[in-house]
Amino acid sequence: MSERRGRPVTQIELTPHERDYLESLSRRRTAPAKEVERAKMMLLAAEGHSNKFISERLGVKGHTVGRWRKRFADGGIAALSELPRSGRPPSISDEQVAEVVRKTLEEKPDASTHWSTRKMAAETGLSQTSISKIWRAFQLQPHRSESFTLSKDPYFVEKVHDVVGLYMSPPDNALVFCVDEKSQIQALERSQPILPLRPGCAERQTHDYYRHGTTSLFAALDVATGRIISSLKERHRSREFLAFLKQIEREVPKGLDIHVVLDNYATHKTVEVNQWLEKRPHWHLHFTPTHSSWLNQVERFFALITNERIRRGSFRATKELKQAINEYIDKHNENPKPFVWSATADQILGKVAQLCRKF
Repeated sequence: MSERRGRPVTQIELTPHERDYLESLSRRRTAPAKEVERAKMMLLAAEGHSNKFISERLGVKGHTVGRWRKRFADGGIAALSELPRSGRPPSISDEQVAEVVRKTLEEKPDASTHWSTRKMAAETGLSQTSISKIWRAFQLQPHRSESFTLSKDPYFVEKVHDVVGLYMSPPDNALVFCVDEKSQIQALERSQPILPLRPGCAERQTHDYYRHGTTSLFAALDVATGRIISSLKERHRSREFLAFLKQIEREVPKGLDIHVVLDNYATHKTVEVNQWLEKRPHWHLHFTPTHSSWLNQVERFFALITNERIRRGSFRATKELKQAINEYIDKHNENPKPFVWSATADQILGKVAQLCRKF
């Protein structure tokens, strides 16, 4: 008796572009639920799972998975949307849609840096509403622009492994500190009193202010405990940085190695600093790659103190600003909590490589 064989399963193979699109669609909260479900089907199918496994995983029927497998194999990403139903034929042809997308991606309007719906409508003869719908369908947002910086440090990979290794697997009998300066913090006094929060009305403050000087915050974050060692200074030169290192030396227990994560600022590498460190072999500096301040955990603390105490404050003198900063740090140190670092060096480098491949 011959072995009974089922209907052959349509194999799904994804290009890098298709995989990126389907992964993005599967996480999108504003996309139609059915299209999100189909994207998940195709991602699981591309991993080699059977229709039965996928149907049980997503709570759909097996023949539904098979049908969408075939549609995707025949028509690609476009086939995951619902087929057109009877009704008035579309007033915009596929060629017109393609031309709008091409112009958006490949051209610029005269004397402008980006397209608007009004300018594209005038260029193509379509309505602004039609342009808006096409852009939404293809996830095009010409009005938006985001910034990025890729480090050109020739030792980028080695430095990422070094710093992340300290976070993920700190050495025994040692303390790990993240050190940096938040320089030129301004003591700004609003020109009029701040109007307090009320039901239905946010706190309000004037846009103009008076300047009353600046201060610089030197901070060392203990990676293990989240405790902050800090010092406020008028300037942020090499001598102030060296004085802060000496303060750390005084405040930590004796007999422990001290590992410091810091950036490549010139004041961190002066002759005076290096001479002081040479006499203290238990100190070890770990420099982050250039343009990679996100690797230094103390930057996260700087963001907290800026958002929670400095930005919305009004200070009539630098003395008031310093007092506010010291009070915030004292309160933080009463119950410090470390930041949890979860990304491995390989994961970080993989994301950087993926970004480079896209662009």
